[in-house]
Amino acid sequence: MASNLTQTLLDPILAADPAGPRVTFYDDATGERVEVSAVTLANWAAKTANLLRDEFAFEVGGRVSVLLPAHWQTAAALLGIWWAGGEVILGADDSADVALVSGDRLDEAPDVDEVLAFSLDAFGKAVPDLPIGMTDYATSVRVHGDQFRAMDSGGGSAALDGRSVDEVLAAARDRADARSLTASDRVMSSAHWTTADELTDGLLSVLVTGASLVQVANPDETKSQRRAETEKVTATIAQPG
Repeated sequence: MASNLTQTLLDPILAADPAGPRVTFYDDATGERVEVSAVTLANWAAKTANLLRDEFAFEVGGRVSVLLPAHWQTAAALLGIWWAGGEVILGADDSADVALVSGDRLDEAPDVDEVLAFSLDAFGKAVPDLPIGMTDYATSVRVHGDQFRAMDSGGGSAALDGRSVDEVLAAARDRADARSLTASDRVMSSAHWTTADELTDGLLSVLVTGASLVQVANPDETKSQRRAETEKVTATIAQPG
């Protein structure tokens, strides 16, 4: 049985293809394109886990309310939470220990002790006019180490909206099998990650097989075919209707 969700997802990828593209993020509204390898994703995840532990005294079993879009930084942050042995709660939850919130949703932040605000800026700019009491993710995360030593939280511990590590992995593998995904696949998606099922389907099913993801925000359908060719896409996850 799995003990740490992040290590279970990342260790095989890091061993097989550490430098190849793992998540390629597009935002058609801004023209942004960012490509991160497994090593880069793991480094950001480790920095996030260290930030949570060192600045917020986050402990194994802690709960994190997440209000973030489908984005490469979100993927890294989620992996960081799981690496630190935390449970991800998708949406606002006042009973959480920490909240991760995008800069455009600060008014939705739950009433928790610690709020990390994400600008999601490609160049690492801070969230402007950040309210007192909130911490800027881009500013804070960069000073933390890119290695993390995890404590064994156990495969039965909660990882995602009440689902255990083992349950999350089983669901991700089921979704990957349903699409016949393999490590050689390049999956293009514009699906949201706002529920446990969406996150499992759109991100975790890709990572658990060692495939790579092309995630598109604000998709311009006129660019879809050309992008699929350029990125050598072999499978797609349709955007919601």
